[in-house]
Amino acid sequence: MKISIPYGKDEVEILVNDENFGEMIYPNKVEIQDEFKILENALKNPIASQSFDDFLADARDVLFIVNDPTRPTPTAKILGMIYNQIKDKNIKFIIATGVHRAPTQEEYGEIFGDYYSEFKDRIHSHDAKKDDTVFLGTSGNGTEMLINRLGMEAHKIVIISSVEPHYFAGYTGGRKSFLPGIASYKTIEQNHKLALKPGAKALALKGNPVHEDMEEAINLIQDKGIFCILTVLDRNENMYAATAGDIHESFNAAISKAHKVFVVDIKEKADIVVTVAPYPMDIDLYQSQKAIDNAKLALNENGILILISKCRTGIGNDLFVKLLSESSGPDDALERIDRGYKLGYHKAAKMAEIARWAKMWAVTDLDPNILKSIFITPFNSIQEAIDAAVKEKGNAKILFMINGSLTVPRTTKGSEE
Repeated sequence: MKISIPYGKDEVEILVNDENFGEMIYPNKVEIQDEFKILENALKNPIASQSFDDFLADARDVLFIVNDPTRPTPTAKILGMIYNQIKDKNIKFIIATGVHRAPTQEEYGEIFGDYYSEFKDRIHSHDAKKDDTVFLGTSGNGTEMLINRLGMEAHKIVIISSVEPHYFAGYTGGRKSFLPGIASYKTIEQNHKLALKPGAKALALKGNPVHEDMEEAINLIQDKGIFCILTVLDRNENMYAATAGDIHESFNAAISKAHKVFVVDIKEKADIVVTVAPYPMDIDLYQSQKAIDNAKLALNENGILILISKCRTGIGNDLFVKLLSESSGPDDALERIDRGYKLGYHKAAKMAEIARWAKMWAVTDLDPNILKSIFITPFNSIQEAIDAAVKEKGNAKILFMINGSLTVPRTTKGSEE
């Protein structure tokens, strides 16, 4: 049978023997609705908050915190919806990059759409290493909360973000726009070290130390005026749902919607799992690793996990690659991380843990030698990787995760949470 697999912005057609085809999973299908009406309803019915107009009415200035290009948040659509309400206000924008690079000119256009030319002189891309920050206090987990001064000095803040599962923060969105979005490198490093804890996993909020840190950061500035506009996208990156209002309550309301889209039941785990990091999550290996971590939930022990990701701009933050490449094996890597954590090592830890019980293969545009050095076997094409996996595993079933970056597989028996 023929199957189409996304690779960058293109589709690659491959052949799979009928006896080897297991399942092809996507985010769940949900009802298609009018995006304008979805946003309009969210803004007219804010949760635990005054209306958007009333929120803006007495604002001396407003800072909009928006996502960087690694997420498909429909920022431009939202700006189109609220343009008449904000066009005459004293507004600025900050890109919540965390430790990611600043957007390219093309990416700025993708984020802001037709509004980029009007707003471009009022946009700042957060630089976690260089930007001036304000110390808010220390979290219960010991994280020193340092947040971009632009965020702290703004009279009011509007967050535009999206909510989907995140492999160690539980879910993206809301509080994540502050930490890691506009936090200092030191703060992000301390927070992400908590990703090594057992409670830091997809869908988990209670008992998740990473999430708890993020919540504390918001609570430290709870007196500041904050209005959230959060979206949940469907499998085709169209808007399925939106919530607005209080940062905590709008986030909680969006989670149930995100769960319906991205938590996908599977019949059983497979010996071969193909996981795709689709555009724009295929920006680099650092981001594409999320597709690996989600896929492990669908993989049998001693199975083969095949990552499909163009990795358009390379590796990204290369500290995790450096650590893995200098390690003799996954156990050595984990021991090195235990001796001293640096930002990015949580990626190395997650990959090393998988390498202890499964094989990782990949089809990317990266140098094959880089992949070999980090316990990943490179292949030149998707077809070649599939054929090699079938040759090794015989009649094993293949499970395809077409959006592995966002899909959280769960066996129908409910053994995965």
